[in-house]
Amino acid sequence: MNTDLLSEPLAAMRLGRSVSIDQAAQLLKVSRRTIYYRIRDGRLQTIRTMGGSQRVLVDSLYADGFRPQPFPTSASAATFAIRSHRN
Repeated sequence: MNTDLLSEPLAAMRLGRSVSIDQAAQLLKVSRRTIYYRIRDGRLQTIRTMGGSQRVLVDSLYADGFRPQPFPTSASAATFAIRSHRN
């Protein structure tokens, strides 16, 4: 599984009109299989690329409960800036 999305804060991520199955799973924090179930059940809408790949429409992610977070959700992903001490 590609972990590039996990290392990038969601606020900085640029979502286009559609995302891959893997990206959708990471954004919704579910498995690929769950994404396929939701597609089958009509909860997520997809498009097919000219190459035949299936991509999930971002609008359907929002309808399924995706809410981007402006900050990392885990302590290990957080960064801290050192501030100078003021007198």
